Formats: sequence, structure tokens, C-alpha cells
Amino acid sequence: MGPLIRPLRSFANGLGLAWWARVQTHGPDVTYWFGPFVTRGSLERELPLFLEDVASEAPVSIDHSCLRCRRGEPFTIPASDG
Repeated sequence: MGPLIRPLRSFANGLGLAWWARVQTHGPDVTYWFGPFVTRGSLERELPLFLEDVASEAPVSIDHSCLRCRRGEPFTIPASDG
């Protein structure tokens, strides 16, 4: 990774141009955000490893979508109990 990629990702995210994956699991119900990435292709190259990591927690199901948006923390959001 080049020395400029982190600031470029931050800049793209600030403008709402960064690519993120929203990964939702059921059983447990959790939403994970994975990113930011400057290009959709770079997100798609890294996403399988992230999905494998999430799958190791043995959820009942995993759904994901790739979105171009601006995100901040939290990057892991458990479903509320209420």
C-alpha cells in the first residue's frame, strides 16, 4: 500500500465517494461496515477475507452490499434489544 492511500481513502470518505461494504448477519443480528476503499474493485478484492472472518463467528446468515457513501464510527452495530 502506498503512503498516500490512507489520506486518499479518508478524503474520498469525507466527500461521500468512498466504497464500503455493509455486511449484515442474522443470528446474531449485527451490521458491520468494511471500508473505506477508493475503488469498488479494491473493495471487492478485499471483501472475501472480511466475509470469511465474519463467517467464522457462525452466524445463521450473512448478506452484504457494496455502497458508495460516507461512513464514520461505529463500524460494528449490534441490533438493539428494544
